[in-house]
Amino acid sequence: MANIIGNNIKTLRDGMGFNQSTIAHFLNVDQSLISKIEKGERSISADMLEKLACLFGVSIDAIESSTIEASSLSFAFRASDLAAEDMEAISAINRIALNSEYMAEMLKG
Repeated sequence: MANIIGNNIKTLRDGMGFNQSTIAHFLNVDQSLISKIEKGERSISADMLEKLACLFGVSIDAIESSTIEASSLSFAFRASDLAAEDMEAISAINRIALNSEYMAEMLKG
């Protein structure tokens, strides 16, 4: 399971154009931990998994699934370098969009 999650995190990270260092900074961990998670050598905490799901605009279930699409929620940001605050903003926007999608599904029945 750890290798599936690690591969999916790498797929999503690459799809959004983030490097391991940027993700590590966002999660307040060392870049080597991100590398080990992606290789399946270390497991990821539930808190980190939730933060990454919001950042990538996908559900936790999607990250844990055996197949994942590289595309996620799409928003245009124009910046040459993203700071931790920028990534927090992206995560918050994605969380709102995911909640909105969830509520729409709930209203359908």
